[in-house]
Amino acid sequence: MAHAKPYRIKTITEVHRLLGLPRPQHPLIGVIDLKGLKDESGISAITFDFYVVSLKRGCDRLVYGQQKYDFDEGLMGFMQPGQILRGEEGGVPEQLEGWMLFIHPDFLWNTPLAKKIRQYEYFGYASNEALFLSDKEEAIINGILANIKNEYHSNMDKFSQEVIIAQLELLFTYAKRFYERQFITRKITNSKIVNRLEELLTDYFNNEELLSRGLPSVQYIAAQLHISAKYLGSLLKQLTGQTTQQHIHEKLIAKAKEKLSTTELSVGEIAYELGFEHSQSFSKLFKSKTSQSPQEFRASFN
Repeated sequence: MAHAKPYRIKTITEVHRLLGLPRPQHPLIGVIDLKGLKDESGISAITFDFYVVSLKRGCDRLVYGQQKYDFDEGLMGFMQPGQILRGEEGGVPEQLEGWMLFIHPDFLWNTPLAKKIRQYEYFGYASNEALFLSDKEEAIINGILANIKNEYHSNMDKFSQEVIIAQLELLFTYAKRFYERQFITRKITNSKIVNRLEELLTDYFNNEELLSRGLPSVQYIAAQLHISAKYLGSLLKQLTGQTTQQHIHEKLIAKAKEKLSTTELSVGEIAYELGFEHSQSFSKLFKSKTSQSPQEFRASFN
């Protein structure tokens, strides 16, 4: 069954109105408490025109990939403008606690964070790639949020934006650190993803029908692994030191070396079989990765 078209929320004031809350104290930033919150809007899918950061407890129906998360203290999520948030089956849990922080891009205008926020890749992760916090990590995040709330509820002055921006940058930096911890602590789950990636690439380069479509894209690989392209890239960078594209190229070069050393196919024929429209593109990539042209590599075997 097709999903309903998401309801677009353009302003933070509109979020407050939909939830029956008082108007936000600032039009470009807002903080709401999730405890006891009743969502009677009937909206099942929402897209925001601003950034959303949330920390939730009592979300035991959520899963991480194909398994339930193993940190039941806190679950943190990040959304960039335009991402879709879908409601949980069964509505909002009664035991739900935590908070949501809304940041309109205009609040970041003319600050270093306006550009830097794009470097925090977790804003592009999917909903099942949330950050699972330990007690200690949750206390740190909640401490930063408390500073933001104190400033938010104070009388705004010329320093307010600067103070909040500094706290936001601190929060995002800690989240980056904790995500890197998560990549390490979930070694079994993440190793399975890396192994599946290798199997997927091997199958792709051994399948003439698949290769007829051209080289696999990062988006295609991520979709086959049922995770977002950004999360896959971050995970691989942490575990292997390589990007997804580098893994694709590594498998490609290995297959090319096999064909160059065990067949009499021309370089052009090998390039075509590996999904390249032009042999020059293949030769250029091969040399950039091996410091040899395909012909030079082949000659080394004769």
